[in-house]
Amino acid sequence: MAQSTITFRVEDNLKNDFETLCNEFGFNYTAAFTVFMKAVVREKRIPFEIKASQSMRNTKAWESFLTMRQQVADEGLQDLSLDEINEIIKEVRDGK
Repeated sequence: MAQSTITFRVEDNLKNDFETLCNEFGFNYTAAFTVFMKAVVREKRIPFEIKASQSMRNTKAWESFLTMRQQVADEGLQDLSLDEINEIIKEVRDGK
């Protein structure tokens, strides 16, 4: 299987801390990113919750987002395709 190289920049401290933890887990950071990428592809989502900073949590928009996200989860709609979402929007606009 062909392989590609991915290059990106991170702060030295973050890289070193990450590398140390990966070593404790028994693999290098290349393996860690490969595991992460495979999980994203397999699950078609980021495989962990991403939380906003405290300052962002204090905004009205963030509160609205969290409310809408909970409503979507409560109704089991988080796995809808883009086509299904667009169909629901069309139905609402058409007054159905």
